[in-house]
This record gives sequence, structure tokens and C-alpha cells, in this order.
Amino acid sequence: MKIHKIALALFRLTFSTGLLSWGMIAGAQSASPNQPVVAGIDAAKTGPAISPYVYGQFIEHAGSLIYSSLWCEMLEDRKFYYDVMLKPPEDPRINQRGAGGFGPGRRRNVGPGRWNPIGPVTSVLMDSKNPFVGDHTPAITLAGSEPRGIRQTGLLFTQGVRYQGRIYLAGDSGAKVAIHLVWGTNSDIVRQIVPLGALGLDYKKFDFAFAASHSGPAQFEIVGTGTGTFHVGTASLMPTDNISGFKPDAIAVLKSLHSGVYRFPGGNFVSAHEWHYAIGDIDKRRPVFDPVWRALQPNDIGTDEFMTLCRLLGVEPYITVNAGTGDAWSAAEYVEYCNGGVSTPMGRQRADNGHPEPYHVKFWGIGNEMWGVSYQYGAMKPNQYAYKHNQFAAAMKRVDPGITLISSGAMPDTMTGSKEALNLGTNLVPPYLSAGDWSGLLFSNCFNQFDLMSDHYYNYGATHFSLTEGRQVPNDPNEPITDWMRRPANHIRLKYEEYQLYEKIFPQLVAQPKPLNIDEWAYSGTSHPVYPAFGWVFHEMFRHSEVFQMAAYTFATSLLSRDETPVALNANGLVFKIYRDHFGTLPVPVTGNSPQPKPTDPPGGEQPVVNAGSDTFPLDVVAAWSEDHHRLTVSVLNPTDVEQSLKLQIRGAALSGTGTLWRLASNKSDGQNPDITSLPIDAPPDLIRVPPFSINIYELQLKL
Repeated sequence: MKIHKIALALFRLTFSTGLLSWGMIAGAQSASPNQPVVAGIDAAKTGPAISPYVYGQFIEHAGSLIYSSLWCEMLEDRKFYYDVMLKPPEDPRINQRGAGGFGPGRRRNVGPGRWNPIGPVTSVLMDSKNPFVGDHTPAITLAGSEPRGIRQTGLLFTQGVRYQGRIYLAGDSGAKVAIHLVWGTNSDIVRQIVPLGALGLDYKKFDFAFAASHSGPAQFEIVGTGTGTFHVGTASLMPTDNISGFKPDAIAVLKSLHSGVYRFPGGNFVSAHEWHYAIGDIDKRRPVFDPVWRALQPNDIGTDEFMTLCRLLGVEPYITVNAGTGDAWSAAEYVEYCNGGVSTPMGRQRADNGHPEPYHVKFWGIGNEMWGVSYQYGAMKPNQYAYKHNQFAAAMKRVDPGITLISSGAMPDTMTGSKEALNLGTNLVPPYLSAGDWSGLLFSNCFNQFDLMSDHYYNYGATHFSLTEGRQVPNDPNEPITDWMRRPANHIRLKYEEYQLYEKIFPQLVAQPKPLNIDEWAYSGTSHPVYPAFGWVFHEMFRHSEVFQMAAYTFATSLLSRDETPVALNANGLVFKIYRDHFGTLPVPVTGNSPQPKPTDPPGGEQPVVNAGSDTFPLDVVAAWSEDHHRLTVSVLNPTDVEQSLKLQIRGAALSGTGTLWRLASNKSDGQNPDITSLPIDAPPDLIRVPPFSINIYELQLKL
């Protein structure tokens, strides 16, 4: 009881005085109407380095999200999880889909009827006695010259583009099988035929390739004639230019972000995922139905494919293990599969799967949102989960003591906004060290069993969480645009304030920090262009670089424009690019004469004690040296819809006067479709004018 009272007193003290970082100045006064906003930059002082991992990304098997965005497979249900049956009525929400991958027609949840019979329905039976993979395999009975087989509709082809595929077949010697591509209907049918070789009673893989003779949607048919029966084990079709199964344009664009780290495979998905099912021969991995997202998973993208993706993108892999329905034994085997030598059982299995060299995966998360007792698979009471976490940590560290373990945390704001605190206690805002304080639980019971603390947050452009009403409520239509833009950065600020409280409750945090990893975050909305808000999130992480050491945006694929061919970065993706390419790594303090407005809402939920931002309202400014200390970078963010001005006062550095201004802005009044542009600088900036909805990074060269 005594420690609870101490924590409560600290909570009240902090929320009455505020918590200021090294980069903020207490008591700053607002600029008068006749004075310009001034940003003071003391380049002689530096803070803890900004980690490249704060630019990280998150990908998850949410339905076909990864497959439709990154994977080249054109066939759905290629391992025949569902029965072959008559084609169901067309869903008007579904359009054609193909290897391009971003069309609205790609099915999120492939269902029955994806494969349809050619010929009588009774000519196709699902053989469950001797399936090639999974529970059953289609067996087709032939009828002489009458075509019999199975088909899929709506595949998109481009004339002259080459495609490659493979198919596993077994059948009687009298069966002759070919691949047919069919464009058009009725009398306008055009058919391209790709013959296959002789069949045998044992399954045989047939590789095939062709250049499409026509463009547009077509049927993919596996057609047999002759006598007897034949079985289709599995089939695959991709454009020939795929890179280890991945889409080359998506890979090139994502690689350009230099994201640092990718988190995989979830997310809620991981809490019911069995990683053993997603390794080995890709055609012989059984398909499963994911109970979390209620979707078919072919298990084509597993651990080895994820490691290939990380290699292609030049990022560190970060794997989350199943702490929901999974156990410590399976998690330890997972570490051994990735990091063990070939002399270990799982390392030998990895080598047998074609990857003899260990992957040396450093970052490992134990579970996803295990605090989500109302929805997370395998969630349990806090004290039981603390025991489970420690079991996992010990087992995984025994396999590889050098790994970095990341706990599944949730600070009070997360427990409040999700309302999960009410499932563990009686307070919407959980008191520190109470049953609803999930991160406090981990600090109390698992302190030496993890290295970073995971936390998540999502903000929505049309609503916000109201502590008064205890739910998401519509935003005030007249709210200041700066409040709308600041919302996701405020979440970062709030978690920083909470972390400082934990440092008072757990003094060992100061000597042995457990930095935060915001490995799920996003802001969605249409009230204003959202990309300046993304920039503000980065600014707030930079200001508190000692606390925020990693992050993973939800999702990497949502940074890609789905309306362009080839794929390009959308506005939010350009935010990641401009900061990663041009902002420094050693932050320096920024002061100002125009503090951010004081909050009008009570702290907690989504509101910190002190609003996010520098003392340069309505602008936000951060600065940092490059790693070699040769370039001073200053980022000026204008989240408003009008031009703003700012006076820069830089001291503590002898600058050459030359450099480059990198700007992300739009030439449209609504701020849509921005581009990154650059302009040379031939003199140190003094009074600068900042366009509306813009991010402006000044790269200033040191005088050498």
C-alpha cells in the first residue's frame, strides 16, 4: 500500500508541475504580435543519438495484406484449402486482380468457390485420403476429348510480359494436361495453351513459362483430356521479374526508405500463429485458416521469406514470438532456427531448408498486446502473464544470450484508450502499480527479463478519446488545425511523461534504462493532409531520443501509393524518406519565444501534461548534427494551412553558409500530393518563410 501512495503522489506532483525534456525551456514567453517567432539553436550541445530504428516498419499477415502488397503470387487458394465448386455470384465489391497487386479486387479473405470446375461438378472430387498438402486435393475424372479440369477467373495479364509457374500433378498415363489462358467470352474467346509433360502415379513438379499473348483479365485453367484421372497438388503463377517471389517495384521503393528495422509477423496475427507451419518447401506448407483475421493463410511467406525480404531491403529483422497460444519451448526453437548453428537441431533444419548460415536475428518480441484481455488470443491475468513472460525470456536467452528482448507493454494511456484497464480493475485511468498498469507489472516482475518496452498507439482524424465520456468522440469541427496535427505527437509526449514517472517509481530505470519501442503506431484521417502530423511524431521522438529507441509504423505497405504503376511512395512515405535521408542523428536543443498552447483537456488518455512541440508555436522546430558532425540540420514544420515566418538564431557552430534546403510541400491549397524538392543555400538562413503544410529541413555545412 505504501508504494501505491508514493506512486500516486509522484503522479500528482508530475501532473501539477509538468515534465520538461532537455530540449525544452521552462517559463518561455509567447512572442508578441509585433515580434517574429524565434527559434534558438545551441549547436554546442548534443543529446543522445537518434536511433535509426525509429524509422522502422511493421508488416503483418492481416488477411492477404502482405501477399497483395509485396508478393507476386497471382493464384488464390493455390493449395486448395477450399473445395472446388461452382462459381458463386459475382461480388460487386470485387474487381479483377493480378500481379500488379494493388487493385481493389485482391480478396482480403479468399473463400469457397475460388476454383471452379470445368465440366460437370461431379467430375471434380476432393481427395482427402492422399492429399498433396493440407486436408484434400482435387481429383479430376476425364472424359475423352471433352475438357475437364479447374479454373480461376479475373487474373490480369499484360501482353508480352513473361510469366512463370509450377504445378504438381499426378495421374494415369492416359491423361494429358495443359495450362490454358483464356481472354474474352462466348464467340470472342482467345485461348493461349501451355502444354505440360507426361503424368505418372507419383506427384511430379512441372515448371512452365510463357509470354502473355493478350492484355486484360483472363481465366487460368488447368485442363485435362484423355482417360483416367489426374490430381492437382498445388499450383503457382508469378511474373518472371519477381525477386525471390517479391514485387520488384515495391522492393525498390521500400528499400529507398532505409527503415532500419522491420517487425514481423504480428500484431494480433502472431497470437494464434504456428511458425513451424511456415518453413520448409513452400509448396508443401499446409494452408491454415487464421482465426484472428478470419482469413485463409497459404503460409507462403514465413520466416525464410521474411529474412529474404529484410536482406533485399537492407533492414534488421525483428521477430515477435507467439506468447498467446504459443509456449516457451516453441519460442526457444524459433530462436534456434534463426540463430543456431547447423550442429543444433533447428539450425540443421534451417540448413536442410536451404539456409545453412544463421540469420543472427537480434531483436525478439515476446507476444503482442498481451494486455488485450478482451480480444487477444491467449491473454491471461497480469500475474500469470508475468510468469509466462519470464519463462519465454529465460528459454530464449538460453538459446542465444546475445539477443535483445522486447516486452509486450502498455502504459496507462494505452490501457485507458483501449479501455482494457476496466477489464483488470475499476479505474479507466489505472493508478500506477495497480492491476491495470500493465507496463508497471512488467517493470515490477520482469525487469531483468527484457531490454526494451513495447507500446502501441493509434490516433484517428475524425475522433479522439474523451476521458470525460470514456470513449472515442467526434472532434470539434472548429478545433484549431494545430490541435488536429499535434494529436499523434501528443501521444509520444504522453508516453515520455509516463516513462519519467516510472523512473521515479523504479529508480533502477535510471541506471538500467528500458527504452520504449513504439512498434505499432499510425494516424489516419481526412480533415487535413496527415503528413505534417507524421513529421511532428518524428520531432517528438527526436526531442526524447534517450527514451524512444525504436518504432514500427503500421504498416510499411501503407506508405506505398496504390494508384501508380510502378509503385511509388505516398505522402506519408515521403515523410519517412525526407527525415531518414536528410535529418541528423545527434540532436541539439531548441528554445523559442512562443510556447505551444497549454492543454485544455485533462491529462491522460491522449493528452499529456505539456503539449508536444517546441517553443516556436505555431511551428515546430528540431535540430541535429550529422553523425560526422559536418552538417547541422534544422527541421521546421508548418502544420498550418497558411504561410508562417520564423527567425533562426544559431549559436555554438561556425557554419560555412552553404547547404541545401529539402522541402516536403504541396503546390495545392489543400496540401495534397506533396513532393520533395531541394534548393541550394548560399547564406545562413535568418528570417525564413515556411509554406503551409510543409516540412523544411535545412542542411547547413560546417566551416572546415
